[in-house]
Amino acid sequence: MTWYSGIDLHSTNSVVVVSDEADRVVLQRRLANELGGILEALERYREQLVGVVVESTYNWYWLVDGLQEAGYRVHLANTAAIRQYDGLKHSGDVSDAAHLAQLLRLGILPTGYIIPKAERAARDLARKRLQLVRCRTA
Repeated sequence: MTWYSGIDLHSTNSVVVVSDEADRVVLQRRLANELGGILEALERYREQLVGVVVESTYNWYWLVDGLQEAGYRVHLANTAAIRQYDGLKHSGDVSDAAHLAQLLRLGILPTGYIIPKAERAARDLARKRLQLVRCRTA
């Protein structure tokens, strides 16, 4: 059996979903943003887990780093390029995470660059400077 995982990441908690080749959700769990709990939830599926998709939000560093260090293949979803909500009436954290896993399964996941730890501080500073320049020139 092949598994696919999507994680809908928030500031204090995450929704972890694991689905199979037919997009049947076999695990859905809302967990506190603690690496140990997330790794424990994924452990059962580790051997045949194709990958774990994490939303590219402002706080993804800790989760992506922890999953990679634990040996998981991690994909950073480019959420700006995902058009899930067109025509949907109902959506939620579980469906968001399941959709990320489905995009991975289909091979159409728009991904972002996972910047190495050593380069993150410079990038974050440059982003903050850009924000301040835009604010000042507005």
